[in-house]
Amino acid sequence: MSNNYEGDLEAPEKRATQKFDSQDHLTRSLKTRHMSMIALGGTIGTGLFVASGISLSVGGPGGSIVAYIIAGITSFFVMSAIAEMGTYIPVAGSFNAYAARFVDPALSFAVAYNYSYQNLIACANDMVAAGILMQFWLPKVPPIIWSIIAFFIMISLNIFGAKFYGEAEFWFASIKVVAIVFFIITSILTASGIVGGTNYGVSNWHYKDGPFLGGVAGIFKVYVFANSAFGGIEIIGITAGESMNPTKDIPTASRTLFWRILLFYILSIIMIGLIIPYDNPSLLNSGLKSIAVSPLVLVLEKAGIKAAADIMNAVILTSVLSAGNTVFFTAPRSLYALASSGRGWSKWAVVSKRGTPIYALGSCIAVTACLFVLSLFGNNKIFTWFASVGSVASIICFLVMLFTHWRFRRGYKRQGYDEHDLPFVAFLYPFGHYFSFFVIFFILFAQGNGSFFQVKFDIEKFVQSYMGIPIFLAFYLGYKFTKKTKLVPLNEIDFETDNYISLGFNNYRHDKNSFIETIKTFLS
Repeated sequence: MSNNYEGDLEAPEKRATQKFDSQDHLTRSLKTRHMSMIALGGTIGTGLFVASGISLSVGGPGGSIVAYIIAGITSFFVMSAIAEMGTYIPVAGSFNAYAARFVDPALSFAVAYNYSYQNLIACANDMVAAGILMQFWLPKVPPIIWSIIAFFIMISLNIFGAKFYGEAEFWFASIKVVAIVFFIITSILTASGIVGGTNYGVSNWHYKDGPFLGGVAGIFKVYVFANSAFGGIEIIGITAGESMNPTKDIPTASRTLFWRILLFYILSIIMIGLIIPYDNPSLLNSGLKSIAVSPLVLVLEKAGIKAAADIMNAVILTSVLSAGNTVFFTAPRSLYALASSGRGWSKWAVVSKRGTPIYALGSCIAVTACLFVLSLFGNNKIFTWFASVGSVASIICFLVMLFTHWRFRRGYKRQGYDEHDLPFVAFLYPFGHYFSFFVIFFILFAQGNGSFFQVKFDIEKFVQSYMGIPIFLAFYLGYKFTKKTKLVPLNEIDFETDNYISLGFNNYRHDKNSFIETIKTFLS
């Protein structure tokens, strides 16, 4: 049951002087199950399947768990902030559209391109990964053939609109969830000695240097891996413009995602640390080119599952396709939002009959193809530089999301709006907000510290680590000075155009659900 609470949103003193044009022009075809699995699928990928082995070898079992918990919590707070804005003003483009409305059009311009090229670089990397993974089964077939096939699959899943993308992502995410649940159950049986014949207990937590390898420094190093593993959690906000019922679906997905992250990520990391010693030489070699030494494969092999490598290779392949599928959904919508507000090529705002920003998608396809071609030259050095820029770009995006939400809340309060009217409230605001911002800000400037501690200062590593910052500033300052944009005054922020009430959606936040309904929501 919905209370349809609208509050006093039409009071004259609450009307901003600055008005935005409506951006609600896409097809709303994503159902609750799509939204829930898209949110979950965006957080489960190679960061768990592959990079968890390196994390264990760097921070030990205890350090890995602490780092992943902190990364999971900070990422959840970011998603929570996006979800609050996305339910109140459910439009495509999400945070870059909000950056223009709540902060400065120049910030919207910068973060839109920042987010787009970050994702397109990742997609080109996914194409390379698909070729490598297929070589596990068919080593004599050139990997470039499989990369091209994967590329066309990713494109095909997005040409036919959000519903087709959502359905594909639902099944991709389902495969990952089933695989993780199977792994967790198997690893529990293995750690206890029920399967495999060895009772591991907590012996690895007392092994050599103990659970916290490298102390605080070890936790920090693992956090860098863990934070990148949660990249994609912002997808829940980008889908707001195409959700059939955003004020219900986004809160549902957001509330359950925190517990799902803890269940899948943290429990998996715990089980790996119980069974595999941190100094197992295979952990440092784990990667797409050597999937047989993935920590998950090592655990399943100890359980006596001979086909472990084949199973995980197939799961990771679907994960890579899922990641590329999502990139071709999110990046074009970021460009669409830019064009809809007059800050991008006007053709990017053109939408097909099925609700796809077709020219924006075409541009993303062309750029990804060029980046993939660059990855084939020499020793991948050019592409490595692009990848480094993309890594910094993802951190900058998280910071912009949090800053934009902070401005949203300040303006909302300044203009006298009632928090009661929000369909969703960011979890533990403002503590969670500030905690996440300062942790992520610290990571942004500390991630390249390794270049300072070499025997000889590594200038190349230093530039790679921080080059994304001046690129972002160039976009921001370039647009700001050429267009002479200004910070939007808090009392002029537009909270009415395209808000959930004007679009005809209800506020379900104050509904009382039974215990059975709560369980159904968790399992949805």
